Amino acid sequence: MIVLPAIDIRDRACVQLVGGRYDDERVRLPDPAGVARRWRRMGFRHLHVVDLDAATGQGENTDAVAGVLAAWDGDAQVGGGVRSEDRVNDLLELGASRVILGTRALEEPEWLAGIARARQGKVVVAVDVRDGAPVVRGWTNRLQADLGDVLATLSPLPLAAILVTAVDVEGQLRGPELGLIDQVLSYSSHPLVAAGGITTMDDLYALRDRGVWAAVIGMAMYAGSLDGERVAAEFGA
Repeated sequence: MIVLPAIDIRDRACVQLVGGRYDDERVRLPDPAGVARRWRRMGFRHLHVVDLDAATGQGENTDAVAGVLAAWDGDAQVGGGVRSEDRVNDLLELGASRVILGTRALEEPEWLAGIARARQGKVVVAVDVRDGAPVVRGWTNRLQADLGDVLATLSPLPLAAILVTAVDVEGQLRGPELGLIDQVLSYSSHPLVAAGGITTMDDLYALRDRGVWAAVIGMAMYAGSLDGERVAAEFGA
C-alpha cells in the first residue's frame, strides 16, 4: 500500500476541513507548493491534490495547482471540479499522473465512460460517501443511486482506481470507516484509494491488510498525529 499526503487548496492556500464542512477549516497554510516540497523531503513519492473551490463552483486555483505540480517530482493525482475533457487534458499536461473525476462522472456515466476509455489508466473516480450514500457537488448533494449501483456502473471501465472518502469522519482523527472499505472491496475489483479519518499507524495497517491499494492522509499529518517520516518510510515509495 502507498500513502498520498493530501494538499487541498482553497483561496490559493493549503487547508484541511472537518467532516466535509467548508465552515470548519482547521488548517490554513499559505504556500501549497512549499507544503508539497516538505512532503517530498520526508520521502513521499505520491501526492493527492484537490482544488476545493473548483469542486464547489466557487472559483478555481489553477495557478496554485500548477505550482504544486511544478514543485513535485513524483506521482500526483489531481482533482476538484473536473467536468470537461479539456480540463482532464490540461491537468495531465500540467504534470498530473492521474485525474480525479467526481460529480459529472457520477451524474453522467456515459460521459465518464468516454473519458475513461480515451485516457485508460489515467482516471480516478471519486466516490464520496456521507451517511452511507454517495454525495456530489462538494459533498453537498446526495446522489440518487446507492453505493452498490454506483460501483456496479464503474466496474467495466478501465479506471486507474476508485477513491472512496468517508466524509462523515473526514478530518476528525477518529479512524477510517472500515465497514465502508469492506463494502467497497466486496463490490469492486478496481484498485481502492481510501480517505477519511485515517489517524494512526494501526489504521494504515488495517487498510493495508484488507488489500487497499492506497490511502490519502490529511489532517493526521498536519496535526502531528502521524509521524510523516515514519509513514513515508513504510508507505511512501
